[in-house]
Amino acid sequence: MNNKVTPTHKERSLHDDDFIVSKTDLKGRILYGNRIFIELSGYSEHELLNSQHNVVRHPDIPRGIFQLMWNMLSKKKEMFAYLKNMSKDGGFYWTFGHVTPSYDDRGNVTGYYSVRRKPKAEAISVITDLYRAMLEQERKAGAQDAPNASLNYLNQFLEQRGESYEEFILSL
Repeated sequence: MNNKVTPTHKERSLHDDDFIVSKTDLKGRILYGNRIFIELSGYSEHELLNSQHNVVRHPDIPRGIFQLMWNMLSKKKEMFAYLKNMSKDGGFYWTFGHVTPSYDDRGNVTGYYSVRRKPKAEAISVITDLYRAMLEQERKAGAQDAPNASLNYLNQFLEQRGESYEEFILSL
């Protein structure tokens, strides 16, 4: 699949009662995507299945957010996050997502399950400013150190607020 999509300013929106659902294996390959996910992504089901979930990653999302997500998931913790996804045509759509590990009968993690819904507009303005500052830290640090640089910025931001990541994200 061509991952060289150029972002545009064409925004798509979820309806208030829409939910995007996807399931991945341990390496982030898409095993399932519901109809709304397929429609918003602009990819066919065939194109999405077995592709890396980052096929819909928008470059406006700091790599540090994904590092935080993988850190939390590796500890068998859930994560809530505001994510800007990119469609096949370069358009974008914001979501408020909940990512959680999936388990087998013995309690082993077998993959990840994500449910995303329409975010509050007020939250997007706060998150956009935060992510912009995190991306600036990534640019300054260079590609190799980018995720750690933006995650450090996020941790300092949260420390100044006196909140955990979960408290902050769920308060928006």
